[in-house]
Amino acid sequence: MRVLVAPDSFKGSLTATEVCEVIGMALARHGVQAVPLPMADGGEGTIAAMLLASGGERVEDLVSGPLGERVTAARAVLPDGTAVVELAQAAGIHLTGGRRVAEATTFGVGQQLLAAARGGARRIIVALGGSGTTDGGCGAAAACGARFLDDGGAAFVPVGTSLARIRQLDLSGVDAALARSGGAKIVAMCDVDNPLTGADGAAAVFGPQKGADAETVRRLDAGLAHLAGVIRRDLGVEAERLPGAGAAGGMGAGLVAFFGAELRSGIEVMLDAVSFDELLAGADAVMTGEGSFDRQSLRGKVIHGVAARARRAGVPVHVLAGRVDPAAAAEASGLGVAGAQAITPEGQPLEAALAHARENLARAAEGLAGELARRRRGS
Repeated sequence: MRVLVAPDSFKGSLTATEVCEVIGMALARHGVQAVPLPMADGGEGTIAAMLLASGGERVEDLVSGPLGERVTAARAVLPDGTAVVELAQAAGIHLTGGRRVAEATTFGVGQQLLAAARGGARRIIVALGGSGTTDGGCGAAAACGARFLDDGGAAFVPVGTSLARIRQLDLSGVDAALARSGGAKIVAMCDVDNPLTGADGAAAVFGPQKGADAETVRRLDAGLAHLAGVIRRDLGVEAERLPGAGAAGGMGAGLVAFFGAELRSGIEVMLDAVSFDELLAGADAVMTGEGSFDRQSLRGKVIHGVAARARRAGVPVHVLAGRVDPAAAAEASGLGVAGAQAITPEGQPLEAALAHARENLARAAEGLAGELARRRRGS
């Protein structure tokens, strides 16, 4: 019997790789072959997951951090030459401490894009989760040669509070390796579909999570709206209302406008990158999971993407999660999910559940592995 183990991380307790290890050991004890495929939908852990699933090389770049400090940011080079950049490595909220969002820059992300493209990558995947910035991707573009000019014609690197100063945008100096025409193809992994501006936009929805108060949110939204107008006028690109434009503080819109990027569902990009459909062809079942399985899990997240692909292939999916929302479990049955099980013992407080996640998962995985093995023997 062969089982694909394709979980997301259990946030706050276990990485996706650790989840694969725990489940894999349980399956092995019952004579079941496990194929570990740690998943990510564009957030933290995307590089590690792709390297483990596909092979390749981890590369480190010394770049500018979100507040101007020097940071070491990792990227991946996959066997086919595709580069994978995690925005959070150079501009993540963990680097800002959830403060100064209006001053934070994606400049270091642009430095990574430039290093990848100059290194020969013709395709670059950018994971947009976990950002601490709201600069519309202007910092990244500036690092690659774009010029943002103010009223006096002076070039500057815009951040959230200075987006409204942009009077002209010039992409003529963008490095040829990343130019909209003829440069590397960029694919952005989005795990949200928010537009750039408005009540559902980058500032209003994600600004408070990054430490922005109400007045700062208003200024950031106005700045992003101004940026969208300049992009429309100078580049002829309408990015403001694109689903995913508001991802990573407007980086989604910036990648489209400045580099001609494609915005795609993060989990779909991940599944394609690891040849998930091919692996499904020889699988008897799939085991997936995450920290909390709720209705949001069925809106383009890891479990939804995995289940949709497995359903098309006729392979049953089993979910293990820290907690399971009964409504989500009922809805998931229509997506081909054979069962969803909470690993946390009833009544265990959240703090204890996080502390004992590994043993809780091991116990639940052992039970599910035994059940799958018995079914196989009885078939």
